[in-house]
Amino acid sequence: MEKDFDRWNINKKRLHSQNVLHFYHEREIWWCSLGVNIGFEQDGTGKNFDRPVIVVRGFNKNTFFGVGLTGRKKVGKHYFYLGKIIGQDATAVLSQVRLLDTKRLVRKIGTLDEAQFERLKLALIEVLFG
Repeated sequence: MEKDFDRWNINKKRLHSQNVLHFYHEREIWWCSLGVNIGFEQDGTGKNFDRPVIVVRGFNKNTFFGVGLTGRKKVGKHYFYLGKIIGQDATAVLSQVRLLDTKRLVRKIGTLDEAQFERLKLALIEVLFG
């Protein structure tokens, strides 16, 4: 598939220059502009290059640790199936966890329940440090 780096760079410049401060909390699920990335790194989709992301850990008002979701049910040690989110299957892609700037946040979708969030964190620990 051809990647549209040029169109993403226009969006990225716009995102970088905006002075919007999004307030977020851990466990929240947001549409997030991930953009067009290199090789097998998870890309955003659509005209805004976005995809749902779960806020795993907030560091300050500008940055957080997030994990992207895919809209399909996937199984395996690098995936954590969450069930239905806004009526669609959602799987966290554990190998794609990363630091993100809050300027990338588009809009809040919902909040993961505490028990599911704790299981997600344990799965992340196992993939990253197990």
